[in-house]
Amino acid sequence: MLDYYIFTDKGERKINEDAVGYCETENSKIFILCDGLGGHGKGDEASRLVVSFIKDYAEKAQARNSEIFLDGAIMGAQNTLMQYQKENGITSQSKTTLVVLCINNNNTVSIAHIGDSRAYHFRKNKMLFRTLDHSVPQMLVASGEIKEKDIRHHEDRNRLLRCMGVEWNGKRYEIDKLDVPLHMGDSFLMCSDGFWDWILEKDMQKALKKFPNATDCGDYLVEMAIKRGKGKNMDNFSLIIVKT
Repeated sequence: MLDYYIFTDKGERKINEDAVGYCETENSKIFILCDGLGGHGKGDEASRLVVSFIKDYAEKAQARNSEIFLDGAIMGAQNTLMQYQKENGITSQSKTTLVVLCINNNNTVSIAHIGDSRAYHFRKNKMLFRTLDHSVPQMLVASGEIKEKDIRHHEDRNRLLRCMGVEWNGKRYEIDKLDVPLHMGDSFLMCSDGFWDWILEKDMQKALKKFPNATDCGDYLVEMAIKRGKGKNMDNFSLIIVKT
């Protein structure tokens, strides 16, 4: 039985442009997190639309194959968002990141993402994996120009190379894990950049070790993020914790 925690908050901004969602299908339990971009409320519309589409798609889809499901859900959400922009005359002003986690009933996990919202995989409270941001600083890390720890404070931290709500030339999202076997006690953490701005990977590992319960762990990390971001124009922030 899964133990999970889902949280989103506007931080110190007027509007929460993040959106989170959860649904179950015959084959999987699906967690969704988006961070809207564009300002003036347009990011809010994009993130909510994408979460809503994927939830509806999951409830109707007959695909038993994880890759087929993720391709259909994400491409469908992208096409729906582009059509929404066209109908409302807000071309390229309503964008969003996305990360999707599927805990499959055959004890495997699949993860897909686009943008800089992240998914982390922990085993025995140690980080095994995180999605790599589609951003300028992450590209600079890959080229050896900066170190991983420099991403949070880089001057181009908010410059994304990929997101939803812009024209795609081919598939722009990544399927980072596909039907990877789960181990007893594996944990997953999904978050927007407004959360990982303030919470380091070592903080996540300590919290997962200290709090076996997902809710207690999540509440602790949220309180830590609020304390660190208070008075600093804290961005919207969202967090999902899943313990298997």
